[in-house]
Amino acid sequence: MAMRLFLLYVVIEVAVIVALVSTIGLGWTLLISLATFVVGLALAGSQLKRQLQRLRSGLTATTAQGAVTDSALVALGTVLVVVPGLASSVLGALLLLPPTRAAARPVVTAVAARRLGRRVPIVVVGAPTAARRGDYIDGEVVDVVTVDPSTVEPSTVEPSAVERRVD
Repeated sequence: MAMRLFLLYVVIEVAVIVALVSTIGLGWTLLISLATFVVGLALAGSQLKRQLQRLRSGLTATTAQGAVTDSALVALGTVLVVVPGLASSVLGALLLLPPTRAAARPVVTAVAARRLGRRVPIVVVGAPTAARRGDYIDGEVVDVVTVDPSTVEPSTVEPSAVERRVD
């Protein structure tokens, strides 16, 4: 799966570069590629600062989901800006813009919910327990006394308490 995504990335980037070089020339293509990289880095820096300030200011239960999704989209946009290539830089810069993130937020939330629906994460709450030494059996101890029925008066002992032994 990762190899297919990388191959798709390479094909798209090469197609964009070839199309731009054939349309506007190599010099302008390199200039545009460098400009998108620089603008994307500047935008990523400002948006990262803004997201950190938003997370530090405190979150309520209603704003937490939007903040987490926005933070994930800003992180993805930053990575796409830094990855070499014109198409990835443009896509990353679009993800760094707040209006584009607002449009992408429902899509990302739906994809994440569908993925988590397939694989339910196991959450362990509390401190790890110490290793057990041996087996533990829960029960109660009953003291059994063997009594010869001929030596006991029938009125003092219940019939269920007398054990009969056949030798």
